[in-house]
Formats: sequence, structure tokens, C-alpha cells
Amino acid sequence: MPTSRAPASGALAVKVRGLIKHYGPTTALDGVDLDVRPGAVLGVLGPNGAGKTTLVRVLSTLVRPDAGTAYVAGCDVLRQPRQLRRTIGLTGQYASVDEKLSGIENLYMIGRLLDLSRPDARRRASELLERFSLTEAAQRTAGTYSGGMRRRLDLAASLIGRPAVLYLDEPTTGLDPRTRKEVRRMVGEGVTVLLTTQYMEEAEQLASELAVIDRGKIIARGGVSELKAKVGRRTLRIRPADPLHLSSLATELDAAGLTGLAATAFDRETGTVVVPVQSDEQLTALVGTLAAHGVALADITTELPTLDEVFLSVTGHRTGISQDAAPAHQEVAA
Repeated sequence: MPTSRAPASGALAVKVRGLIKHYGPTTALDGVDLDVRPGAVLGVLGPNGAGKTTLVRVLSTLVRPDAGTAYVAGCDVLRQPRQLRRTIGLTGQYASVDEKLSGIENLYMIGRLLDLSRPDARRRASELLERFSLTEAAQRTAGTYSGGMRRRLDLAASLIGRPAVLYLDEPTTGLDPRTRKEVRRMVGEGVTVLLTTQYMEEAEQLASELAVIDRGKIIARGGVSELKAKVGRRTLRIRPADPLHLSSLATELDAAGLTGLAATAFDRETGTVVVPVQSDEQLTALVGTLAAHGVALADITTELPTLDEVFLSVTGHRTGISQDAAPAHQEVAA
């Protein structure tokens, strides 16, 4: 039975140095350096044509880079492609299950292709169908599955061989709550996940670290909170105990000269006053002003920028469906 090959103690799950890939005059990857710790979920964000899918294709041995080195679970992408393929799982942008086969037949077939014995292939298929809440649909053809069910079956198929590293390449339907729960469970079992996504909410909920790629280069890297802090825009959301005090509260704060260049704003739907915060000192002064005026508060929170704002700030682009500049036919590593 194939089993995942975890990186040696202290080793990186993914190590990329100087990765370059050209498609004619187009540079899809321009000297990418990337480290991924074992058991981490790395979210890779980037605008259309940034290089996300090309990076995944290189790391899964589907495309040969023009220069650079890459190691996944201790395997050299160029020199050990066959060995590496037994340590990874890949779910692409579109579910790749056979619509004419049932759910259990899809998983059983992949298990046999991975050299599992017949009993082991059936056992592993049944286990994964249960994990992804597909047991009741196991005998139905995949062509009758909903989009979310097909996505779960596709992900289950990528786990048949118990991969050490799993690539989730921009699932177009997103990952439903059950699937996200299973991804977290896999990470808890030691699987490393590299997720490319256009869904900021998905990245924020799943990723422990983020990397932003643009024009083939990694231009930002860090935790979700760390990247948000780099943008620097924060807001203080204040909800007075009495909604009738909204207008007077905003007026007092503006009059105190503590709200910087931007005035406070009302959010009558939530009954809050929203104050832009420029610094920690200003935040402290604002809270002190509220205390000095004896304002009765129901709630006060600080909010960091959204990931969408981070994305726009570091790339100058808005998010969108990724279609890298790679041609339809791909060079496959030997």
C-alpha cells in the first residue's frame, strides 16, 4: 500500500529556489522562491495570469521549469518525478472524476492505479466516501452529483494514496464547510496543503500563511494578520448603548480632532460609528475621549483591512478567476 512520505524532521515540505518558466515571450514564473513548512496550509493569491497554476504544475511534475530547483517532500521535482508523484495529491481547477463511473468506482479505480490491492482499494474508497459525506451517493454515477459533491469526490480521489503534500488549485466552486473541515483534519494528520484560490474568505479560513504572486514573482508573504497589518488601515467600530447617541458621538469625536484626515461615518444598519485609525496613539486617545465623556458603550472593536484590500494594496489588481498564460498543451516531465 502506498503511503505518504513525510519530510525528514526539520526539513521543508516544499522548497523552491529561482524557479523560472517561459511560454514564448511570456514569463509565467520569474525567479520564484518559496518555503512551506510541514503541516502548514499555504494560500497562494494572485491576479489573473500571475503564475499560480504554472507554479502548481511545476511542483506536481506536469511542467518542466526552464531554470531553478524545487523539492517536494524531499523529492527533486526534476530528478525524481515518479517518486514525487507518489507523495503528492492534486485537485485541479475543474473536477476530473469520470462521470460515467459511480463514486466508489472512481475511487476504487484510482486506488488500483496506485497499486493498492483490491481489498485495500475498496477499503480506502469506502473510508474516504464516509469522510466526505458521500456514502449514500457511493453507487450513483458521478455525472448525477452536484457541483459540491463532485468537488468532494475529486478531493477524495486526490487522497487515495495518502499524500504528504496536497495541491488544491483554485477550485472553481470553492470548498463547502464539510470539505473545509476535512482539509483541516488532514492538516491535523500532518498533510501539507498548498491552496491557490480566488476566494478571500476561503484563504482566510483555511490558510495559516499567505503568499501573493504577481507577474511570476512572490511579492508578499506572511500570516493573514501580518499581511493585513502591512496595509496599515484600521478602523474603530463603536456601538453606543443608546442608538440615539450615534450622531452626537460622531460629532464629539470629530470635534476632538482625533479622527485624522477622514471623518467618522455612521453605519445605521448596525448602530455603530466607524472611525479610521491612523496609529496606536490615536486609538488610545479615542478610547480615552470616550471614557472622559462618560459615553455608555455596548460594543467597541478594531478591524483590520480585509484580504481583498490587502490583495489590491500589494498587487494593484482586484481578485479574479485565475487563468495563467500557459498554453492548453503542457510539457510533461519525464
